[in-house]
Amino acid sequence: MKMTADPRPLRHPALALPPLDPISAPWTGLTREHWEAVADQLLLALRPHATERGAQIRIPGPASDSGVSSDGLEGFARSFLLAAALLAGRQGEDAAGHIAFYADGLAAGVEPGGSDAWPRITECGQAKVEACCLALALDLTRPWIWDRLEESTRRRLVDWFAEVIGTSYPPVNWVWFRIIVLTFLRSVDDRFATGPDAALLRDDLERDLAVHESCAREGGWFRDGPTRAVDHYNTWAFSLLPTLWLRMRGTDQLAEDGLVTMADSIRHRERAAHFTADALGLVGSDGGPLMQGRSLIYRMASAAPFWGAALAGLAEGGSPRLSPGQLRRAASGELAHFLRRGVPDGDGLLTLGWFHAYPRMAQSYSGPGSPYWASMGFLGLILPGDHPVWSAPEEALPVEKTDAVETLPVPGWIVSRTRADGLVRVVNHGTDHALPGQLLIDSPLYARMGYSTATCPPLTGGAAEEPGDNIVAIVHPAYGWSHRTGFDRVALGSVRVPAPLPGQTPEDPPGPGAGVSPASGPPQTVAVAVSRQECHWVETEPSDSDHGHGRQGAATAGAVLTVASIVRGAAEIRVVRAEGATRHPVAVAGWPLAGEGALEEEAASRDPAVQHTADLARAGVRQARAAAGVRLAQAGGGALISTMTGLRGSWNASVHRESDTTPLGREMAVPQLRCAPLRTGDVVAVQVELRGHESEAEHAPEVVVDPNGLVTVIWPDGAAVTVDLDTEEGPVAP
Repeated sequence: MKMTADPRPLRHPALALPPLDPISAPWTGLTREHWEAVADQLLLALRPHATERGAQIRIPGPASDSGVSSDGLEGFARSFLLAAALLAGRQGEDAAGHIAFYADGLAAGVEPGGSDAWPRITECGQAKVEACCLALALDLTRPWIWDRLEESTRRRLVDWFAEVIGTSYPPVNWVWFRIIVLTFLRSVDDRFATGPDAALLRDDLERDLAVHESCAREGGWFRDGPTRAVDHYNTWAFSLLPTLWLRMRGTDQLAEDGLVTMADSIRHRERAAHFTADALGLVGSDGGPLMQGRSLIYRMASAAPFWGAALAGLAEGGSPRLSPGQLRRAASGELAHFLRRGVPDGDGLLTLGWFHAYPRMAQSYSGPGSPYWASMGFLGLILPGDHPVWSAPEEALPVEKTDAVETLPVPGWIVSRTRADGLVRVVNHGTDHALPGQLLIDSPLYARMGYSTATCPPLTGGAAEEPGDNIVAIVHPAYGWSHRTGFDRVALGSVRVPAPLPGQTPEDPPGPGAGVSPASGPPQTVAVAVSRQECHWVETEPSDSDHGHGRQGAATAGAVLTVASIVRGAAEIRVVRAEGATRHPVAVAGWPLAGEGALEEEAASRDPAVQHTADLARAGVRQARAAAGVRLAQAGGGALISTMTGLRGSWNASVHRESDTTPLGREMAVPQLRCAPLRTGDVVAVQVELRGHESEAEHAPEVVVDPNGLVTVIWPDGAAVTVDLDTEEGPVAP
């Protein structure tokens, strides 16, 4: 057996943890005992920050837009959900005194005129979210807390929860916060069975379930509302909450009312199965989740779908839909990813940040208690210790099994996984948290062309207003780099091409139309995505409100660019065609690197740094290729490498650096290439690569454009694909 992710002993400055278990957990060493120990200590570290009567937990840090009392409720409610998972899995065994602590806080929170009473739901929108946590936790701990509360406290809690009825909820994942509360109310108070209150509850429930269905897309994926918003809310809301809902006691009564049917259960279960299979492929071998989308401060909440699949019964029986050992490996990998990097902090608290406190990555709705939505990533503790997801040995993740390139249609992503370095990358041509044609500032967490398990776009400073990483842009002398939000998605597809046999040495690039070498090995997947962007600049007013998506303002439109990403292995060939004269230079930026190690410049390719396109070849001319790269040193002698190489067109290379703009490290560097203004129809291309030092650099291909505008990429081993930038049809292999 081996522990491939990280064989070092797991020592944490604030946590006492059991020894690692390399037998049942050969990749992470983590067992259920580790999860329980972390959960217990997270909860105990919060107690000193509870108010006098315990109804609020006020963690140090900047307040959210909703205010201190709302933040205190948030700390209580979200940590109560973590305690509830522990208590449910332990069948009420409670050496740490969680039951008494949260029961006292519940009573104080709804006491009229109490010094730390909770804000009312009708007065504080954030309370609608926390009501969901409270209802779930009360349902999970019903025998040990709800059933033992005084009748007056239960009545006040019901009245507090009932304020969700008839109020306004945005048509996004928030509807689940009310669905959960309504279901709990149906199970604890007969007035919601018949009569006018029941009719109002039923109307809200039917409306909210319809909103959920309106967000649903194929393959178990969701859009968070009407815009192209795909992010981690797929994991901790749309995928997980339906599973928890169907386990609540109140769903039995809703079934009697005709509001829940067997078809609902089957549909939610099928969606969870499909989405979780995709989610497993988005976890890096070091347990790193994809750093894309808002609310990243929830950290290991991204493990929610793996436990949710187990809670849905998808990992049970002789032929489970999903491997219990792989679900365990994914969830424990994410927990270990953060534990090894100092999460929680030295006081045992989850801070506003990623590995360390970094409040600037939080959205304005986030307060000091917000990170405890990480409780969603601990819900596997509901399941008993003999459940297969705990008892089955860990199994390798998809990224640890084989290299792969695949497409995810709903988010419009190409996914690239490489086994040697354990990295997962997505190339994005479908998600921007906007509508087609909507000219907004690019959100760093939605509109970039690439996201990975090892990188994060700059989230603050100049990069938040002017994108300079993983982007194709026009550089205006006064306005800077342009934005791409509102782009049109043109195509997403893949094709199989023969791969070189091990040890095969590529020769000089063949000319157009050359066949594939007879020595080629098993086929590889090459994926292609195409989008068309109206480059624009946006002048916005200063604002303290940040909900993670791009801001509006007065927009200045520029030229239209068609951008194609052709992905083979770890490398992306980024092709750019000008649909009109650009007037200003065109720039392409690569992967941003930031971390605790040194950032040095890196050679971009293992090929000779020369350009040899078809046009130049006919004239017998070779010229120097522009190339830029950055190497980030890592612990243990490793390194992360980001490179760019010009393939077609005349480029100037540089490395852009910024300080303190990303949660991954103080210094950030990104390679950039820039060319002269393009004429209408001009086509240029670069190779963009992110890899670990364990992986060899990809050979640079040739990019050929025929008289009809078809773009053909020809690799040195003879494999080739042709792309039509104007149709929805996928690539073809000549």
